[in-house]
Amino acid sequence: MTSASLSPSDPQPSDRELVDALHQAHRRIQDEIGKRVIGQKAVIDHLLITLFARGHGLFVGVPGLAKTLLINTLADVLALAFNRVQFTPDLMPSDVTGSDILDTEADGRRGFRFVRGPVFCNILLADEINRTPPKTQAALLQSMQEQKVTAGGRTFALEPPFHVFATQNPIEQEGTYPLPEAQLDRFMMMLKVGYPDVHEEAEIVRRTTSAALPAVAKILSPREILAFQDLVLRVPVAAPVVDLAVRICRLTRPADDAAPTEVKEFVSYGAGPRATQHLVMAAKARAILDGRPVVDGSDVQALAMPVLRHRILMNFHAEARKVTADDLLEAVLKAARR
Repeated sequence: MTSASLSPSDPQPSDRELVDALHQAHRRIQDEIGKRVIGQKAVIDHLLITLFARGHGLFVGVPGLAKTLLINTLADVLALAFNRVQFTPDLMPSDVTGSDILDTEADGRRGFRFVRGPVFCNILLADEINRTPPKTQAALLQSMQEQKVTAGGRTFALEPPFHVFATQNPIEQEGTYPLPEAQLDRFMMMLKVGYPDVHEEAEIVRRTTSAALPAVAKILSPREILAFQDLVLRVPVAAPVVDLAVRICRLTRPADDAAPTEVKEFVSYGAGPRATQHLVMAAKARAILDGRPVVDGSDVQALAMPVLRHRILMNFHAEARKVTADDLLEAVLKAARR
């Protein structure tokens, strides 16, 4: 636990003390994850921002880049219940949420009993989420938005904290089912996981071919995580910072008069209001993880790319010219600084 571990018998810590405690815990969490995952510093930072901002994350990268290991290690370090679901074309919604089974009691009476699915956990890894049909993908929508599951006419609450971290393979697209925009919008960030550099790759090979995975210490408890997530909500955001977030998101919409020429030419639909909400929440989490009790414009600009890239619907001209959402966001951020 952290040096500022939260205890019911202790006096209620101030928000400043909580910011300092989370900043210290942030460094320790990074150190513990680094025992198993080499490199990927930006991805780890964005993963932690997503978690403390109460969001869900979508990881995009080729196989073998430790996406699963990273999320599993995060659950170990934070003492969170972890489940993994490998999404396949024949996966059914009940395989994720759970289902009713006919059960026989000791006295011979028979009745239906709900068996909880893997979604009942703190961190759910939805591996290769684009490999399953939309019906099964949609089984996660209620869980992600409301932290509830409805099955057999009954609704079950998911115990907080609850987060979905999904992975996608950007290369092999045959036999895949792209996530609908409504579900993509539920993910706070899309994180691109790239190849390690030459030194990191050599270290990965040395570590993984000579010994078992090292043990990691548990830094925070679920109750502490919830307290820090509540802290994020209380972080003040000045009006100019909110205005910057709103301006950046509006500049992604081709119908906006101020949108850059590139957006008007290559975008069909831009980011909606949920993107602005997520951008501000993520900026607040970034600030306190960095030990700062106040958000500034640099937090918003630093997170615009992972928060917005999956919310911009490109048109045919962009595909033909091989223009990506990241390319357009560079133009949007440049316009927002004027």
